[in-house]
Amino acid sequence: MDPIRNPYAPGAGQRPPELAGRDEQLDRFRVVLERIARGRPERSMVLTGLRGVGKTVLLNALRSTAVRSRWGTGKYEARPEQGMRRPMAAALHVAVRELGHPRGEDLDHVLGVVKAFAQKDQPGAKLRDRWNPGIDAPAVSGRADSGDIEIDLVELLSDVGGLAADVGKGVAIFIDEMQDLQADDVSALCAACHELSQAGLPVIVVGAGLPHLPAVLSASKSYSERLFRYSRIDRLSREEAARALQLPAEDEDATWSAEALEVMYAATGGYPYFIQAYGKEVWDLAPSSPIGAEDVRVAGPEAEAELAVGFFGSRYERATPGEREYLRAMADIAADQVESGQDVDEIESVATADIAAHLDRKAQSLSPARDALLKKGLIYSGERGRIAFTVPHFGRYLRAHT
Repeated sequence: MDPIRNPYAPGAGQRPPELAGRDEQLDRFRVVLERIARGRPERSMVLTGLRGVGKTVLLNALRSTAVRSRWGTGKYEARPEQGMRRPMAAALHVAVRELGHPRGEDLDHVLGVVKAFAQKDQPGAKLRDRWNPGIDAPAVSGRADSGDIEIDLVELLSDVGGLAADVGKGVAIFIDEMQDLQADDVSALCAACHELSQAGLPVIVVGAGLPHLPAVLSASKSYSERLFRYSRIDRLSREEAARALQLPAEDEDATWSAEALEVMYAATGGYPYFIQAYGKEVWDLAPSSPIGAEDVRVAGPEAEAELAVGFFGSRYERATPGEREYLRAMADIAADQVESGQDVDEIESVATADIAAHLDRKAQSLSPARDALLKKGLIYSGERGRIAFTVPHFGRYLRAHT
């Protein structure tokens, strides 16, 4: 097959595997936009799932949908060490510009509020040392600049929502890795979404994060479940995975055999990132169409090697020796459960007490490693006393390569 026309290469083609089976989320988002456009109340959205299920690709697709509806949009990725003010201000600056509001006092006022909100990121700094978000309007005094992130974010989004309502449009802010928001910022975001809903302003937040994100939001504000519409993004079914492979191939006048599709599903588990990685290697090595099961088996080692370096290895390298010991213990315990007859795809978490017993250590002594791995996004805790990998098939990688 022609490697130059590889439809599974990242960024190639019109039908990325990550969007296969995501019609429900795309359709629901269109309904949300339409309801808000008609002045009806609607909740913000939160996408959750493991690494490699295509949350970021879907987030970008939702943003494109909002842009086509002529909404103002902005997007940023949350980071544990970074506060909300700068990235939120930058995202809102883009969104306000996309609204196309005519230049005048109203627009300058909102841009000034955005600027004031951003500059409060450095309280006490001299004027010349303050970060400038690139807004030519002067900062507004007395609005979104109290220093209390909850008060300021409510005021900021309320003013942006009012500007959007003036031109009959809406604003959508997209936040990736939302679980990495700082605690005060999570609380402020929930309070702002609550206020926007109460006021009926056309502003929504669309977040994406790991499976424990709903618990993070709930811990911040007890009413968070009323603010967001949660959508779990999971691996693809066999039928969806088959479509993710067949449709891009059809664009290049190629097909897959039924047996090849079965072998692909067994190798990838239906995870979109793995489907794309395998699809790329199989396409490069398959001599002709239809692509057969033997083509998949020949390309398998190349795909696994690529994943071992770019997907698994890059994450493993971030862990210290003590943290790697903890990760390997998780993998060994999960493998023992498989040997006892449990389906590997059904094992979502292991007990922290079992990890301590496996390593013959006290649970308290393992807390630093556990907490560091949580902060690095390599594991997550969906329920008290249990822990799971954020990366599918990570346990299998650890047992094969470490």
